[in-house]
Amino acid sequence: MPANVRLWIDYVSPYAFVAKAWAYDLERDYDLVLEWRPYTLDIASFQQSVAERDPHHWRRVRYAYMDARRFANKQGLILKGPTKVFYARPANAGMLYAQQHGAFRRYNDLVFDRFWRRELNPEDVAAVEAFLIEAGAPPGFAAFLAGEGGALHDQLRTEAEASGVFGVPTFVFDGELFWGGDRIGLLRERLDEKAVRRR
Repeated sequence: MPANVRLWIDYVSPYAFVAKAWAYDLERDYDLVLEWRPYTLDIASFQQSVAERDPHHWRRVRYAYMDARRFANKQGLILKGPTKVFYARPANAGMLYAQQHGAFRRYNDLVFDRFWRRELNPEDVAAVEAFLIEAGAPPGFAAFLAGEGGALHDQLRTEAEASGVFGVPTFVFDGELFWGGDRIGLLRERLDEKAVRRR
């Protein structure tokens, strides 16, 4: 029976973006089911609004994007800093809709790529629906977001926090959290220790 690893992401996280390929590699290399789940970051609540940030915060922000861009460059990815602080609930709930309609992988790749090229506003429901349709999902996302999909998104966020999640990307295996793409090596060690079969 395959092992289960849950991966919490937010499309507006540069570190989640650069961890995507590493997550795909993990899925390829081990006999496991990788469950992708949205964890929408409320960035302003823990990093202050843009107007309130002091020089210390701006140094951290500049470093984080420079650091993530190093990983992006190694993968041939384009990573442009966003033009504002986004609350990406629509794009992240779109992940759930794509999963329901067998369009997850294409949607995941499209949204990450286009957001970091500044070609997608993740708060724009109509834009998210257009990407879902491009990925192969049927129309109907706006109603999904307003109803069951939005409720499921919010329920998952509560579930994530109850399990200890506070940032993305976070991998969860056998109740243990591994925060950050740079912890995938530790996760691989744990999978080996638990005798999860390599493919």
